[in-house]
Amino acid sequence: MSDVRPDLPVDEHLPRIVEASRGGAVVVTAPPGSGKTTLIPAAVLDDLPDRGRVLLLQPRRLAARAVAGQIARLRGVQLGGEVGYVVRFDSRVGPETRLFVETTGVTLRRLDDDMTLDGVSAVVLDEFHERSIEIDLVLGLLVRLRELRPLLRVVVMSATLDPGPVARLLGGCPVIDVPGRLFPVEVRYERSGQRDELDVLVRRRVTDALQVTAGHVLVFLPGVGEIGRCERALAEVARAGGHDLVPLFGDLPPERQDAALADTGRRRIVLATNVAETSLTIPGVTAVVDAGLVRRLVVDAATGLPRLELCPVSRASADQRAGRA
Repeated sequence: MSDVRPDLPVDEHLPRIVEASRGGAVVVTAPPGSGKTTLIPAAVLDDLPDRGRVLLLQPRRLAARAVAGQIARLRGVQLGGEVGYVVRFDSRVGPETRLFVETTGVTLRRLDDDMTLDGVSAVVLDEFHERSIEIDLVLGLLVRLRELRPLLRVVVMSATLDPGPVARLLGGCPVIDVPGRLFPVEVRYERSGQRDELDVLVRRRVTDALQVTAGHVLVFLPGVGEIGRCERALAEVARAGGHDLVPLFGDLPPERQDAALADTGRRRIVLATNVAETSLTIPGVTAVVDAGLVRRLVVDAATGLPRLELCPVSRASADQRAGRA
């Protein structure tokens, strides 16, 4: 690996994690911002005895692209060379790529094409607490595959996962907990019973955050509609302070997503959906404003059709969001 590496909590635990992975499987729990997503897959790659490949699974396309770029920078290589990504409708890989950062759907298609994952030596499932049918299916297929390929390494990672059931499913594999945050986080709560509209509350709290912290402000909102309303409410605040005001959500074109993450030298207010909740660390964020809401896809019992429902976030999601600061 490149010598250019941040001093993160995961660093001192890497030898133990890599050694445990040689036994076939390991579950790692580590808080947000600890470096698990960028450092552990690369360390496993460096430990492989052959030219085997590593698959790093991410729940979202934005996270897959950003994580691949960050790992490539840390290793001092070009994206698309040793490290690349594959997501729906987009990829940056080449003949020398050995670390593939990809979404769960891409991995399922890979397994459908080749159930043995020939040439793949390790699979890392990141943010496993974001449970879905797809990620559960991938893990189940990997458990079956390890019966044929006992040397295949499987690493399951999360910040908020209860590791016991997963470790038992993987044959009683080791569980390694990485304690400690990179920075302490102070959590403040809005008083209950507030009747102001969401955009009014967000403007008030973002203004407060800009005054008491010196870095970027990351705002979590439930959807694109709320992002648009808050963008209008905060436009004057951003102009007056000379700050960049940028949206960040999954359907943004890749170039606009990259712009939201790029360092422009100016202070930023980032209005994001839950795409920024996991794996994606925006450097320089010193305050998080969390609306505490998310839109989830649920099946309407009356019609049998899926619809988006506005729900409070779980405690695990709230902890993840706080960890982005």
